Amino acid sequence: MPERFIICYLPIAQGDLIGIYDWIARDSPTRASSFVQRIEKRIDALARSPNLGRIPRHPRLKEYGYRVLVLDSHLVFYIIRGQTVENHRVFHGSRNLDQLV
Repeated sequence: MPERFIICYLPIAQGDLIGIYDWIARDSPTRASSFVQRIEKRIDALARSPNLGRIPRHPRLKEYGYRVLVLDSHLVFYIIRGQTVENHRVFHGSRNLDQLV
């Protein structure tokens, strides 16, 4: 059986997910819950395939060792450290990356 990685969220990434939920829930709490669950399911897939995300083109993100998962218009930024996948940020792809890293 392939080795599984541990998935962890930095507090700021947890806050990002809460913010995404709150934003969507203004119109539809059901849709908000469903979307956040889709994001979490996608992140959970990293336990088996940590290299699922691509290396970002942004020079500073690449330098820091980030990988990025894309889910619809949202981006999940994470770093692989040993057997742990650290989720650092989750946000809409239209945001300015320079202000977030």
